[in-house]
Amino acid sequence: MSQAFHNPELRAAFAPKGALRASINLGNPILARRDQSGAPAGVSVDLARALARLLGPEIEFKVFEKAAASVDAVRQEEADIGFFAIDPARSEGLSFSAPYVLIEGSYLVPSASSIQANDAVDREGLRVAVGEGSAYDLFLTRELKAATIVRVPGAAGVMQALRAGEADVAAGIRQVLQAEAAAAGAGLRMLPGRFMVIQQAMGMPASRGAGAARALHDFVEAMKASGFVAQALERHNVQGASVAPAAQA
Repeated sequence: MSQAFHNPELRAAFAPKGALRASINLGNPILARRDQSGAPAGVSVDLARALARLLGPEIEFKVFEKAAASVDAVRQEEADIGFFAIDPARSEGLSFSAPYVLIEGSYLVPSASSIQANDAVDREGLRVAVGEGSAYDLFLTRELKAATIVRVPGAAGVMQALRAGEADVAAGIRQVLQAEAAAAGAGLRMLPGRFMVIQQAMGMPASRGAGAARALHDFVEAMKASGFVAQALERHNVQGASVAPAAQA
C-alpha cells in the first residue's frame, strides 16, 4: 500500500494544494477534541497524520465545531479529506471509505419522564433535540414521523435544550450522554439500548477520481487490519466505540 501512495498522480489527487488538508469535526468528542495546547487530537487526527506520512506532504488541519460544516469543507474542496458518519444525505459530491469505527446513538431523558423505550420516542407532542446537521439529525429526519425534531448547535446545545425544557429527549453519542446522566444531581437517565449505529468513515471529494477513492478505502482497511485504529481508541481512552469489521471485498 505504501508504494501506491508514492505515485505522483495519486499524491496530487489527495493534496492538490501541496499540504494534505484534513477537516476535523470537534462536534464528535469520541473521535476529536483539542488537547491542552489547543491543537486537534484524537483518533481522526491520528488517521490524518498517518495518511500524510504515506503521501509525503505536510498535514494541515481545518477544525470545525459541527459535522455539517466539516462535511461542507470537503464537499467544496476547501479540505482534501474528512471524517464523517456515512449517511445517504451526505453522499452527493463525496466518496466514502468503508467505516473504521462504529458508535452507538442513544436517547437521554429527564429521570421523571414517562418514556421508557426507544420506540416510545416517536409520538405526537414529543420534542427530540439533535445537533443540527449531525448523523442523528439526518437519520431521525428520515425515521421520526410524529415527534418534532429540535435542531440546535452541537452536543452542548442538545444538553442545554434538554435542561431548559425546550426538548423532551436528547439524541446523541451514547458515551457522551452516559457521562451526562452519571453526573451528580443530573436528574437524567438513558433509555436502554440504541436507536442507531453510526458508521464513521473517511471521505474525500468525489471529483478526485476513482483511483484516489480506492486508495482511501485501502488505507482505512489497512489501518483497521494492522491494529492502528484499535490502538488509537485505546490511546485516547475512547470507551464504547468499536473498530468496524473488515469491508467485504
